[in-house]
Amino acid sequence: MNWIISANSRMYDHSSSFEHYGSIDWRQGNTKFEVGDVIYIYCTKPLMMIQYKCVVEKVGLDSDQIRDDKEYWFDEEEYFKSLNGKFMTLRLIDQVSNVKMKLEKLKEKGLKAAPQGPIKIKDETLLAYIETHFSDNYQIDFFPDILLEDKTEYEGATKSVIVNKYERSSKARENAVRFHGLNCTVCGLNFEEMYGEIGEGFIHIHHLVPIHKVGKDYKINYKSDLVPVCPNCHCMLHRKLNGEEPSVNELKEIINNRRR
Repeated sequence: MNWIISANSRMYDHSSSFEHYGSIDWRQGNTKFEVGDVIYIYCTKPLMMIQYKCVVEKVGLDSDQIRDDKEYWFDEEEYFKSLNGKFMTLRLIDQVSNVKMKLEKLKEKGLKAAPQGPIKIKDETLLAYIETHFSDNYQIDFFPDILLEDKTEYEGATKSVIVNKYERSSKARENAVRFHGLNCTVCGLNFEEMYGEIGEGFIHIHHLVPIHKVGKDYKINYKSDLVPVCPNCHCMLHRKLNGEEPSVNELKEIINNRRR
């Protein structure tokens, strides 16, 4: 059986929890989920889109049988409230950040409203749409660095590992934008402020850890590894200065010196 359930990212850091453990022990309420059911997780405002696909691994767990995930709750009171009732273990299959999974698109394909509680997906058209488009079709202009991996293999990270990692790049981008904002870290440009509606949500993301240095076990930390930059600054960050690419602070200093 296929389901949609809802999650509030303002209450719980689902992305980090899945990233660190690959699963979440989820309160199942009175719904009769079964082992093997596929669960799509819809993230509520401000995201308003399906972002995770999971499989039910265990059901009927008590609070003393689950992982302590207090560190991922933003409100301690809500954490203690969450410990009531039965739980199920959701094992992550995939996570995406795809505009085709946004609420308005899902409603066009048969979803009646934003999910509040568990929804069994009975509409074959809706299910087919979700299954077809649940992929992370990232945009090259957000991650120009990935052009480097086209025909290249690096020590400790084969091409297949790099490709797999970048299948989730737009998710990392979204987390970085939510954490850092949409202003260029170097020059401060905000595209919506400059260009209006056409610039809404646009920004490049710069990897502070160079792609060619990542190993097979490398996991992106959107807080410390990624920063938003405008395309101009992004290009300059990948040009050589005395044989080395400048850091964000070095490029910022160059701009400040030019403005004086």
